[in-house]
Amino acid sequence: MTLTLSPVRPVQDISWDQIPSPAFVLDEGRLKRNLELIQHVADQSGAEIIVAFKGFAMWSSFDLVRQYVSGATASSLNEALLAKEEMRGEVHVYAPAYSDEDFGPMLQLADHLTFNSFSQWERFRPQVQAARAAGKKVGIGIRINPEYSEVGTALYNPSMPFSRLGVTRARFHPDLLDGVDGLHFHTLCENDSDTLERVLEVIEQNFGEFLPQMQWVNFGGGHLMTREGYDLERLIRVVRNFREKWGVKVILEPGSAFGWQTGWLVSSVLDVLHNEKEIAILDISVSAHMPDVLEMPYRPGILGAALPGEKAHTYLLGGTTCLSGDVVGEYSFDAPLQLGDRVVFDDMIHYTMVKTTFFNGVKHPDIGILSVDGQYRVVKQFGYEEFKAKLS
Repeated sequence: MTLTLSPVRPVQDISWDQIPSPAFVLDEGRLKRNLELIQHVADQSGAEIIVAFKGFAMWSSFDLVRQYVSGATASSLNEALLAKEEMRGEVHVYAPAYSDEDFGPMLQLADHLTFNSFSQWERFRPQVQAARAAGKKVGIGIRINPEYSEVGTALYNPSMPFSRLGVTRARFHPDLLDGVDGLHFHTLCENDSDTLERVLEVIEQNFGEFLPQMQWVNFGGGHLMTREGYDLERLIRVVRNFREKWGVKVILEPGSAFGWQTGWLVSSVLDVLHNEKEIAILDISVSAHMPDVLEMPYRPGILGAALPGEKAHTYLLGGTTCLSGDVVGEYSFDAPLQLGDRVVFDDMIHYTMVKTTFFNGVKHPDIGILSVDGQYRVVKQFGYEEFKAKLS
């Protein structure tokens, strides 16, 4: 089947000076394009694809998102409530552990609920059985750890040594599978489909004897299918083959794939100073608004900028907090930076807004949407009350 995607607006046609700074800006056209591709994969592979809120939870866009996917996956009670209220489809839940306080409400919200360990399953099984007896339909899963991963950054590697995430084969309890409908694994992080294929080989080797008992297998997230160059045909083939071989429903729950290359963080220059290097201070914070830049770490792209020295004017870019390391890095520009100039960080919708903080009380970026017809609207502004509400 030929895949035809909607066109998107070139970045050079966007009037950045007309967008109040700072702001996270979602391009509705780019999101629609990703959703079309995700729907294509679901249609061709037979998989159910849902959105993982840990990577993309911009609920002001869900009127569009729910036209293409049937639900969301949550990692907490708050996310489960958001899924029920704003996505209004299936609610899938997984957390490393459930508290007594949260489990009851989460069970009522969930259509699928996965346990991280057999001890948690044993602890809460009576509540699940009681809910099912009362008519609640909920699929129950166990997360497995295949002890195989190709994730290079330890911070994001679910299968690193001594991982707390999922049950290894040595700790798997077949005698406790009564009432369990599915298995869940998550070992990818922005990997291609060849990695998924190798992971599935290990899972079949270690857990294949239990697959005939299952109704579904959740492949977790990390499937960056919307990235240019990703091997879509392999993904479709791998998912379809697994589904048909084992007679199970396959679920994918990417987060980054939804928000990938769908928008920007617009900032502006507050000051330019010299301390052996030219330094520009922006009206955003790296630690508060782009924490993955420091956590991974990685170098974000900036529209119109290049590596140090490649263009005529090089600057060290920093944020507004008192954290000494609140620095993005060095970038070069065609012209000198002036007060008020826009500096636009690329690909800042996934794993950004979900991680931001109010550290130092610095101004939090607006959240805005650039519609398909080119109109810009602010959907959320943050002020003192939001900052105060996080404190006591």
